[in-house]
Amino acid sequence: MKIKNLGLVLSWLLLGIGVGTSAGQEKIVITGSTTVLPIAQKAAEVFMSKHPQVKISVMGGGSGVGIASLIDGHCHIADSSRAMKASEIQKAQKKGVEPKAHVVALDGIAVIVHPSNPISSLTLQQVKDIYTGSISDWKQVGGPAAKIVVISRDTASGTYEAFGELALKKARVRPDALLQASNQAVASTVAKTPGAIGYVGLGYLGKEVKALPINSVLPSVETVLSGKYPISRPLFMYTNGTPTGNIKNFLDFVKSAEGQKLVEQDGFVPLK
Repeated sequence: MKIKNLGLVLSWLLLGIGVGTSAGQEKIVITGSTTVLPIAQKAAEVFMSKHPQVKISVMGGGSGVGIASLIDGHCHIADSSRAMKASEIQKAQKKGVEPKAHVVALDGIAVIVHPSNPISSLTLQQVKDIYTGSISDWKQVGGPAAKIVVISRDTASGTYEAFGELALKKARVRPDALLQASNQAVASTVAKTPGAIGYVGLGYLGKEVKALPINSVLPSVETVLSGKYPISRPLFMYTNGTPTGNIKNFLDFVKSAEGQKLVEQDGFVPLK
């Protein structure tokens, strides 16, 4: 077992996953994507205030971790920033699990640099060349002579998968890239590293980092909705089959007008 997943397993044990009720409360466990995490956390907080008989536990770990948890029966809802793979669906079905996808928001994967970086934009090809190793110095893209410190998500991440498909066209990330376990870790590392480049979901943008226009298009709610921003994707919550009871009620809330306002408040793109 990988050490990075040990805390998640301990959390499962402490939470008593598999037990439907505790002291009169129904428990719903959500785990997975760190991109979807803030949406799930905010929605759970508001939903529980309206339904005090329901206890919702929300954890991260990455899309791959969430999907594996759903397949193994360790959670009720798996957050994912990518669609499930055919191999994952087959594995689920062999265990009697029928994954059902629920799109809860849209997102743009923003390419970020340190605020002091004078680079004003990149093309999608330049992003690919940086992340695959063809470009290693900022002077090659019109910046100062300085080594590019490449920050990437780890392979358990749905954002890693989506970025690899949309920006890198399935090419491999350069071997010297510094892999991070969450969107927040990527943003924090870039914010502390003047020569760094990274990528995060829209909800993780802030003044500590600078988002670059890609192909002259800045990532935003408007450019994702219009389809102009080239690195955009849907965000998912997966259940085992068609949800019922309070799991259905929670997902209905997330997709409701009130839930989508929370999505927008978190910096992501609400469904229209």
